Formats: sequence, structure tokens, C-alpha cells
Amino acid sequence: MITKRIIPCLDIKDGQTVKGVHFENLAKAGDPVSLAEKYYNDGADELVFLDITATNDKRKTILDVVEAVASKVFIPLTVGGGIRSIEDIHNLLLAGADKVSLNTAAVVNPQLIYEGAKTFGSQCITIAVDVKKIENTYFVVTNAGTKKTDYTVTEWVKKITDLGAGEILLTSMDTDGTKAGYDLEVTQLVSDMTNLPVIASGGAGANVKHFTDVFQKGHADAALAASIFHFNELPIPELKSQLKQAGVNIR
Repeated sequence: MITKRIIPCLDIKDGQTVKGVHFENLAKAGDPVSLAEKYYNDGADELVFLDITATNDKRKTILDVVEAVASKVFIPLTVGGGIRSIEDIHNLLLAGADKVSLNTAAVVNPQLIYEGAKTFGSQCITIAVDVKKIENTYFVVTNAGTKKTDYTVTEWVKKITDLGAGEILLTSMDTDGTKAGYDLEVTQLVSDMTNLPVIASGGAGANVKHFTDVFQKGHADAALAASIFHFNELPIPELKSQLKQAGVNIR
């Protein structure tokens, strides 16, 4: 049986880790290299770095951070934000990322998914699927949740699967930063319709039940969280211990 993964997420702005609610009201949460090293030592299975400024003038900053983290941390590292080309993917992989996360650029240019998978392998291409529930249907949104697309989540997941994506990072913008628990409805919907691994994101609080629910009811392969780890509200060793007690097959 495949084990479930626990993945801390570090949102990076100007070289610092930040955290907000619905991607707004950002507060500094610490040095990303130090946090990454702590999570590695605590038993995190992977790390996700998101360059939330995602502008060209910040690209050097994130490359420096990736290089620094990759020299100290020996678990898979996924990096996203502002990736628009094969060259951007190549540069991040050269800096030490194991996978890249494509979001807005993939919607604007789905061919980038195909080209990235063909050039570097599907295992390097994670598609960040941000969703909002609008009139009882989950739609894909871009630009940090501010722009609705015409894709329903099921249409988009089928398309990215066909194009060669290797993994889905699914974020419910309705629950992001709320600490009220993951969106189990959309997580189960996506997990049950695709054979790609699904990382659930958006809404984790300092409550182990949020994680047991997203694995057992949402059928997610991995659970991503940020502030509960950054501010030590639910340390990874404690979370993993309690998940094992609850019967979740955890690493």
C-alpha cells in the first residue's frame, strides 16, 4: 500500500516565508532555508516552495533560495510561481528542484504541460489546480484565486492528465488559510476521477482529524499545510504519530 505524505508549504516573498488567508494579509513566518531544514529533520516527506510574487525580478531570489535549500535538505522539493517557459523549468531543476508546479501558465498555455513532461519527464511536472465553488460547481481559478476560468475542475483534471502531468496540487480557495479543514468534497471528486497522485491543500488547522479526514474521506495521496507547521501549532512528528494511531499508512 502506498504511504500518505505530509508536505509543508513555504510561500516565498522577497526571500522570506509568508502566510496569509486567501493569499491576502501576508505575515512573515521566517527564513525559508531554516524552516526547510527544520521540516526535513522533523520528518517531512516533501517540501513545496511557492514564489508568490512570481515576477521576473524576483526569479533570482527564488533560485538562490532553492539552491540553498537543496544543499541542506534531501527530500523531494517542488517549486512553483512565475514559471512560464521550458527555460524556467530547466533553471529551477538545475538549481535543485525535483519538481515544478505550474498554475496560471498551464491554463494560459496547456502545451507547456506536454512540453515539460516530454522534456523532463512527467514526474517533474506538478499542476497546481486552484478551485472555487461557484453556483454548486467547482471552477478552476488563476492569478492567486482572483480570476475564474471556463474550466470546471473535472474538465481541467482530464485535460492535464492527457497532456502528461505527473501530479496534482489541489487547493480549495474557499478553505485556504481558514484552518477549518480541507475541502473534502472537491478532494474526493478529483482523487476518484484520476490516477494521478493528489496533494490536498487549503484549510488545514491544528487538528489531526483534518488530516485523517482528507486521507480517509477525501482519498488524497498527500496533505499540504503551512501556518500550522510554521508557527509550531501541530509539529510534524506529533501529527505523524497520531495519524499512525488513527490507522493512516504514513511514512
